Amino acid sequence: MAASLVEGCRVSLNLARSFRTARPRLAAVASDTSCVRTGSSRLQSTGPSEPGGFKPPPKPVLEDRRRAADESTRFLSPEFIPPRGRTNPLKFQLERKDMLARRKVLHIPEFYVGSILRVTSADRYASGKTIQFLGICIQRSGKGLGATFTLRNIIEGQGVEICFELYNPRIHEIQVVKLEKRLDDSLLYLRDALPEFSTFDVDMKPVPHESCQEVPVNKLKVKMKPKPWSKRWERPNFNIKGIRFDLALTEEQMKEAQKWSQPWLEFDMMREYDTSKIEAALREEIEASKKS
Repeated sequence: MAASLVEGCRVSLNLARSFRTARPRLAAVASDTSCVRTGSSRLQSTGPSEPGGFKPPPKPVLEDRRRAADESTRFLSPEFIPPRGRTNPLKFQLERKDMLARRKVLHIPEFYVGSILRVTSADRYASGKTIQFLGICIQRSGKGLGATFTLRNIIEGQGVEICFELYNPRIHEIQVVKLEKRLDDSLLYLRDALPEFSTFDVDMKPVPHESCQEVPVNKLKVKMKPKPWSKRWERPNFNIKGIRFDLALTEEQMKEAQKWSQPWLEFDMMREYDTSKIEAALREEIEASKKS
């Protein structure tokens, strides 16, 4: 019994001595392949990576949503695109040269049919030699130097419309009070709508809009006055989406209007005017004029 106890004590002493001698070696090996502390709590691996070991996550990619718009989606004013069927490129090239020179003097902002604008123009008979008019843009027409836009507002119960020439030297300033689109490309039917849909405060404050945001679309549908109207807006050739026809017409009148529909025109490829190549060339020309 005593001999076995003595033998066990010898074995335990030998194990303790071997552990003490191997401890510095393990520490040295661990220091060569362990992590080096680079800060208060961050570790950086310096040794060889073992299969199945810890791998740091990839660096996050931050996307700048305020970056400038792509060339293909940037706004191009519609008067720069020549009308279909015209074969005199020199005429439009000379007009574009004058248009770009005018834009260096007058800032012409981005706006659409449905946007609310305030225009300051010269008037020799006004007290301050200038006048201001605020209204909703109901139409954009014309090409080149003949481009125009029409503003409408209700002033003292009377509908007032002013058609401005976009490149008229009498215009001092064009301010976009509220940038937005409507469901239709022309709002001439506001002449036959209730006055409340064409009434805007002349002292309206500008609504801020960031350039990185998309242009909002106002899906408002107006209520019309009783017939007769200036045009038969219910007929399919106008393709009006911003009128509450259900409040102004009966079901029989709507069926009668559908007799004038021509659904096959939607699939007529020859009626489409592809301007993608023209727009790309125009953007290059505009960028070159800005650098010159």
